Amino acid sequence: MQLTIPAAVTHAAREFGDRTALVEPDGPRLTYVELREQVRLVARALIAEGVAAGDRVAVWSPNTHHWVLAALGASYAGATVVPVNTRYTGTEALEVIDRTGSACLFATGPFLGVDRIAELGAAARAGDRPMPRVVVRIPVRAGPPGTPGTLDWAELGERAATVPQRTADERAAAVDPDQISDILFTSGTTGRSKGAMSTHRQALSVAAAWADIGGLGPTDRYLVVNPFFHSFGFKAGILVCLLSGATIVPQVVFDIDRTLDLVAQERITVLPGPPTIYQAMLDHPDRAKRDTSTLRLAVTGATTVPAVLVERMSAELSFETVLTAYGLTEAVVATMCRPGDPPEVVSATSGRAAAGFEVKIGRSDEILLRGPNLMLGYLDDPEATAAAIDGDGWLHTGDAGRLDEAGYLTITGRLVDMYICGGFNVYPAEVEQVLARLDGVAESAVVGVPDPRLGEVGRAYLVARPGHALAEADVLAFCRERLANYKVPRRVEFRDALPRNPSGKVLKRQLMAELREES
Repeated sequence: MQLTIPAAVTHAAREFGDRTALVEPDGPRLTYVELREQVRLVARALIAEGVAAGDRVAVWSPNTHHWVLAALGASYAGATVVPVNTRYTGTEALEVIDRTGSACLFATGPFLGVDRIAELGAAARAGDRPMPRVVVRIPVRAGPPGTPGTLDWAELGERAATVPQRTADERAAAVDPDQISDILFTSGTTGRSKGAMSTHRQALSVAAAWADIGGLGPTDRYLVVNPFFHSFGFKAGILVCLLSGATIVPQVVFDIDRTLDLVAQERITVLPGPPTIYQAMLDHPDRAKRDTSTLRLAVTGATTVPAVLVERMSAELSFETVLTAYGLTEAVVATMCRPGDPPEVVSATSGRAAAGFEVKIGRSDEILLRGPNLMLGYLDDPEATAAAIDGDGWLHTGDAGRLDEAGYLTITGRLVDMYICGGFNVYPAEVEQVLARLDGVAESAVVGVPDPRLGEVGRAYLVARPGHALAEADVLAFCRERLANYKVPRRVEFRDALPRNPSGKVLKRQLMAELREES
């Protein structure tokens, strides 16, 4: 099989045929043959609307079958996919669409109280900037008739009828493995988001490595909670299923009750996500009544993963295999644990190099990555690209860590998260790992705050598990027994939840901003 997304769509139809490719709760159920036909239909409609090979097509929508078909259809038509964060405002989305010069946009109308197309139009008028030439309205939930100037999803079939299937197939066959498949924008946790460009070969190679380590196959049913606009949801979700023949089961919005319902109803076997998902499942008051017996594989990361959580996931949620991994937009997945790794390794590390990557530790304990699946660079930003990737091809991740003798990587935190207390470096991840062992702690985040005597001291933000009452004095006493004095937080603040980005990473900059406002 040629390493392009269109070729993968065709190969999946031939290889997996009538096996179920996609199941949307309360929506369509498509076989792999039907998936290909729907992808070709979208591609033909795009061609009919004037989308040319090499154009960019943005998708601004939650996890539904529309997202899957829009992205794969755009690829089949020879276009580059630009996923847009569903949390963006109209102004933020327009910036991404404008910066990429997207010729077409797939977007939801009214959804969760927000009409994204209307918001985008208002932002365009306010900034005197044009809308994309083609706008396709996705009806995720019932709403008013289509917005003037947009094409409703239901009209795609009519548009496609004017373009022969042969034309779409020729477009698909012309796609080169080294052509840019997607432009994924970073979460912007350290400043303005940047568009990481990857090729078809890279996107599929990373997905293939992930699927191989996880042992995915046609009997698997994969509940995709991670947003499709994120590399995890798109490449370690949609593309992994496409290559392995697993069934994609998208969840529109994460809701723990709905997640547990879907696990039982759809016989889910694969459920990746941040640790908070599994903690919420374990803490659910009716968990004992829910059937999770089909679950076999969990892949997690993005934040501290307590060893006790890994053990409980296996013992109480039926997971046969729990793996941790490390990745970022620029590399998708760089390291991953392997089946058979003991809980203490899965908890304490993010695995060893995967997907052809090399890993080493540079100055200030910075994690450096190099390999064939590293992004090409940032869109229209050679300075940022040069700052991120050095002359020897190493990506400077901005994350701190260490490697053991077996090549397993332990994340110690973001370089910008590290703070210096009394002349000693403190890595918040180490403190958070200790806090995770305190009974009653669901999750934590530690940041450094200014101190006139010590320079900086730690402040811990804790979320308690349901039914547990924690006191600051008890938390600090627990830390003093297990940490050097300079690592012990000076204050503890309890929260109902921690601010997070879509990939599950805690937004510590938001916590820091709150601290600055207090001072």
